[in-house]
Amino acid sequence: MAFPIQRLRRLRSSVSIRRLVQETRLSTDQLIYPLFVQDGVEGKSEIASMPGQYRRSLPELLKETTEAFYLGIPAVILFGIPKNKDEYGSEGFDPDGIVQQAVRAIKKETPELLVMTDVCIDEYTSHGHCGVVKDGKILNDETLSLLVKMALTHVQAGADVVAPSDMMDGRVEAIRKGLDDNGYEDVPILSYAVKYASCFYAPFRDAACSSPEFGDRKTYQMDPANRREAIREAMLDIEEGADMLMVKPALPYLDILREIKDSFDLPVAAYQVSGEYAMIKAAAEKGWIDERKAIFESLLSMKRAGADIILTYFAKEMAQMLTEGK
Repeated sequence: MAFPIQRLRRLRSSVSIRRLVQETRLSTDQLIYPLFVQDGVEGKSEIASMPGQYRRSLPELLKETTEAFYLGIPAVILFGIPKNKDEYGSEGFDPDGIVQQAVRAIKKETPELLVMTDVCIDEYTSHGHCGVVKDGKILNDETLSLLVKMALTHVQAGADVVAPSDMMDGRVEAIRKGLDDNGYEDVPILSYAVKYASCFYAPFRDAACSSPEFGDRKTYQMDPANRREAIREAMLDIEEGADMLMVKPALPYLDILREIKDSFDLPVAAYQVSGEYAMIKAAAEKGWIDERKAIFESLLSMKRAGADIILTYFAKEMAQMLTEGK
């Protein structure tokens, strides 16, 4: 049946009826809030390329995580900025490293808040790469033991979930075995299964002071042109013991997000990365877009594409909007 019998505008005619038939809904329960904690500093410093986001001292981090918890945000994910960096990123797997300290403090302050940790050595290495470097080459297998050490120290400090983001082959299996062998078989792994070599990470690297000293990350992060490879990456991580999968970045890869969701039964996360955040903030500052509407619409697109979980620097703003019913 066609017009005039079918009038699709009937179901758009009021706020109430639009709410009634809405197909996709966002919830605060789906949000993870990424946070940067810095060792050896006081207070907080705004990240120039990410207005409204900060590198925080441990006391400042606790203020933010407590506020997030009372806004109803169920989880945070931590990224550490150490005092010192070396060739192997050893502060990343130091039991008294900044992330390990932060995990213990958060779990003491707000034990019900889910604490996730990024497992990757790039924030801690002098060269800025995600793996051990020898003669200009990023070594895969030699990196795995360091990732296992890092994940173990995070979990021993009280982390609820570990999230390897390095894109080394076999890292999920290595971490799963390391956790299981040490009695942490119940700790889930959220794998950055599909992580593209993207320009949209630039503000994050500014925030974490983790830009590569040489070259780029294209030998271990995925080619943006590849779709089938994403399925292979996700499938291998599932076989190695991943409990949840992530697609990163989110908005430029919604097609990949939908394909991963349709192909596998695991919970799927989308990471609205720093560059996506920065673009919305920059356009809003210019008055070119409505910031709140852009936040809502961009996150809704990820949910519609299949995301069960969304990592976003806009987590607090989104939680407030949902509370207000906007």
